[in-house]
Amino acid sequence: MKKVLSIAGSDSGGGAGIQADLKTMTLNGVFAMSAITALTAQNTLGVQGITEVSPSFLKQQLDSVFEDLYPDAVKIGMVASGDLVETIAERLTFYKAKNIVVDPVMVATSGSKLISDDAIETLSKCLIPLASVITPNIPEAEVLIGQEIKTVEDMEHAAKSISEKYSCAVLLKGGHAINDANDLLYANGQAKWFFGKHIDNPNTHGTGCTLSSAMAANLAKGYDLDKSVELAKAFVSGALEAMLDLGSGSGPMNHAFDLTGRFAQAPSE
Repeated sequence: MKKVLSIAGSDSGGGAGIQADLKTMTLNGVFAMSAITALTAQNTLGVQGITEVSPSFLKQQLDSVFEDLYPDAVKIGMVASGDLVETIAERLTFYKAKNIVVDPVMVATSGSKLISDDAIETLSKCLIPLASVITPNIPEAEVLIGQEIKTVEDMEHAAKSISEKYSCAVLLKGGHAINDANDLLYANGQAKWFFGKHIDNPNTHGTGCTLSSAMAANLAKGYDLDKSVELAKAFVSGALEAMLDLGSGSGPMNHAFDLTGRFAQAPSE
């Protein structure tokens, strides 16, 4: 069985972060492992607290995995501090990690920054250049290129610019304001659109984690990047179409957790 490592924060509510990554990877037929960057106290109402791990302990986690269970792919999610980003970059370089998928979690849907400016700078300088592919949403891509993205043409320009700047493939995720559910892959000087359809489902918390984790799982299994994106998008769409409703909670996002809880089969290969 192929092995995939997720480096990300823990979501105690189970809808995103490490929890979403491990479930997605398992459902896509790989052995899932983790190196946790932070613990959160989190539920459908929001985030009540966060505690980062130390760089030395993150290094221990990474060493433990790579020295015994060398991963066939690595997915990296939210890393809030520059010191932790540097630790990840140094260890991935040391172990010559392969099939690195970076989900550059920097900006919330609301537009609020989720990590410090120094962490963004370190991410851009140290970690993104190691990636096989990065999966920014529109606000994150705007941070990476320092320009607004308002049109399909802007998306195409941004994906090309980011790919050339960081020497990696880019899957730029579309948004309702521009093109609904269509994503743009730019790799090796070529652009390719992956078209999707809008699914009227409020349960969208964790979609980014799920997509990037499914991509990493498919890369680990030997699929090329195009096929890995295609299968990952099918997986996320299937999860949304399943219309999971947890039926509990009292907050505005009381149904918005755990895409992977209902969709218990990987897409046919």
